Amino acid sequence: MNRHTPSRRIIAASLLALAVGVSACGQGSAKKAEGEVAAGDYERGPHRGRMLRDGDFALEVTIYEDGPEPLFRLYPYLKDKPVDPRQVQATITLGRTGPKTDRFTFTPENDYLTGPGVVSEPHSFDVTVTAAHAGKQHRWAYASYEGRTIIAADAAQAGGVTVERVGPATLGESLSLTGRVEITPEGQAEVHARYPGRVMALNVELGTRVSRGQVIARVESSESLQTYAITAPISGMIVAKNVNVGSITGGGQPMLMIGDPTRLHAEFLLYPRDAERVRAGQPIIVKSLAGDYTFNGRIEAVLPSADLTSQVLIAHVDLPYQGGIWRPGLGVSGEAQVGSTPAPLAVRTRALQPFRDFTVVYARFGTTYEVRMLELGRRTPEWTEVLSGIEPGTEYVVDGAFLIRADVEKSGASHDH
Repeated sequence: MNRHTPSRRIIAASLLALAVGVSACGQGSAKKAEGEVAAGDYERGPHRGRMLRDGDFALEVTIYEDGPEPLFRLYPYLKDKPVDPRQVQATITLGRTGPKTDRFTFTPENDYLTGPGVVSEPHSFDVTVTAAHAGKQHRWAYASYEGRTIIAADAAQAGGVTVERVGPATLGESLSLTGRVEITPEGQAEVHARYPGRVMALNVELGTRVSRGQVIARVESSESLQTYAITAPISGMIVAKNVNVGSITGGGQPMLMIGDPTRLHAEFLLYPRDAERVRAGQPIIVKSLAGDYTFNGRIEAVLPSADLTSQVLIAHVDLPYQGGIWRPGLGVSGEAQVGSTPAPLAVRTRALQPFRDFTVVYARFGTTYEVRMLELGRRTPEWTEVLSGIEPGTEYVVDGAFLIRADVEKSGASHDH
């Protein structure tokens, strides 16, 4: 898991004071609007933790991250003097989005009380602390949020935010290929003279567009001295020209080559290490080298190359004309789906966002959005396997996740380390 590694120190349990307002003796907390209060806007104790006061008694709440996982530590005081932790009973309850509640009952250790369990990410919760000392009960409540923001439903819709539920998915195993766009064999034709002779007229140049049946040249037969017309066998463009007016035709070489630029396919090179994994019918994503255009197609055929001594095979993928965005001779890349395996839990790859040293998605709970730190497994362009960090069925942001991230960063909802 890509987990945050803090410096070796004791840190405040309130990792973000977006709403501070601590109250003693169960009187509740006066919450401020998210992002209104800076992360360090509360009293810190000698161990840099949050100080909770009720009369002469005080409790310093910290999270200790010197070990493999973060743990709560509580330091009790009376009139600002340390108190023997064996004289104090304390609990902390964390209310999380979901809803989910974590409860910790503390035991004395050295000069502090320690919690029995890990404070799991995200460190974003509504905190209730209770303590008993010398027959008196103390209670505090405050909010400590990180990676959380609130966005109204209409604003989220206007921003293009979409959500899906975390669940199982099929992860395709892909293979990266390189190739180029070519005119299909059906879209090419050679133009030959029916009888050897001299070219008397030539009505086309390289790049000239012609229609099937159009007269493109006239040849005088060497035997009959009669002039006859040569017509275009297909519609397309003149892509090769081997004669000029006055040239003698014959010998088997075509006079002209016509190519139809609307009949295209991509040809991908398959080297021996990859050829056995590629089959006709497999899905493939074709991309222009600049990445501006993509096409989801299927491999039409896998054939030997023109060089019979070569071990390279050619995978053919039909391409649509699409107004000319694919042109003969252009280089392309391809991601062929050569296999698939099920993943019990997965999210859309495009939903992943950076947050501190984590990779996260933003879970949605009504109008509240909050980070979920993920431990990730296999990844494809479409899906990424989730090993831990989010519950099945949780709604998470797919499109517009960067807008949520920007709103979180703007509000200052970050870890108070």
